[in-house]
Amino acid sequence: MTSSSTACVVHGAGDLRIEDRVPAEPGPGEVAVAVAYGGICGSDLHYYHRGAVGDFTVREPMVLGHEVVGHVAALGPGVTGPAEGDPVAVHPATPCGECRECREGHRNVCARSRYLGSAARTPHVQGGFTRRLVVPAGQVRVLPAGLSLDRAVLAEPLSVALHAVRRAGDVRGKRVLVTGAGPIGCLVVAALRHAGAAEVVVSDLLPQPLKVAELVGATSTVPADRPDDPAWPADADVAIEASGAPAGLATCVARIRRGGTVVLLGLLPTGETGFPGNVVVTREITLTGAFRFDTEFDDALTLLAGGLPVDPVVTHRFPVAEAVAAFDVAGDRAVASKVLIDFTGE
Repeated sequence: MTSSSTACVVHGAGDLRIEDRVPAEPGPGEVAVAVAYGGICGSDLHYYHRGAVGDFTVREPMVLGHEVVGHVAALGPGVTGPAEGDPVAVHPATPCGECRECREGHRNVCARSRYLGSAARTPHVQGGFTRRLVVPAGQVRVLPAGLSLDRAVLAEPLSVALHAVRRAGDVRGKRVLVTGAGPIGCLVVAALRHAGAAEVVVSDLLPQPLKVAELVGATSTVPADRPDDPAWPADADVAIEASGAPAGLATCVARIRRGGTVVLLGLLPTGETGFPGNVVVTREITLTGAFRFDTEFDDALTLLAGGLPVDPVVTHRFPVAEAVAAFDVAGDRAVASKVLIDFTGE
């Protein structure tokens, strides 16, 4: 056991500190993971920049991060596997297992779920950007043979993308519009192509995200602020809104065919969002939400081990000692997609 555990801790808006914490020991049914890499998510950036995600405000120091991988460091009492030293990924959610949603197979929307690095409840759920993380054994997944840790770290955001694509239904042979080419949007592109989508058009305001989208399988891209660009599809079968911007939702509704499906994936600003509801009615457009994921986490690991082309999504890596710089770069969409924090040099 190490004498201290370096962690990335947010104390409020703009206040991110690198702190040494007493390393936790696994209790009954728990596993300690020596974290190797963590991916910075949009929610981490919101906690850093605004001290909140939606209505969830940081009220106490909180370790950030929920996209983490590493090696098993220790097993708690009663845990028989995985073995110490095994490379693993950590599923960040702990649903209650008892509510109606859990019983009916919708554990991703469990109201009592605990999610790593979340201020949704107090005390907050401490996150995974720490050198030593303790979680229930059921959240730990041994990596498939041949899957490297720095590739496996994409399992969590890829799971989000896979769930969104599944919410869209069968996309084989279809034309799909994706609004927003951030890390999640680009992983949605890869998931769509794997699922058999024939055409994937991606929009974004910035050229760098669109380049990443092309590298992971977009058949065409279009600047979001050029409504007359001929690359826009006029009759997409499916649209997935991954930007979290009201304009992105309006674009999806406007460019979907009659009877098509729009999946809302990006979290929109709090409060009411206006959109052309009459178009939804008269064209019988299906609107559906996609929130987090459940069993898709295991599917994501399998796809990553099988070579799903997503490596261009990772654009930067920083040692944990430079975590503040990592967050600053991750917040600059003009240059960065997924930014990793590296704990291996500690």
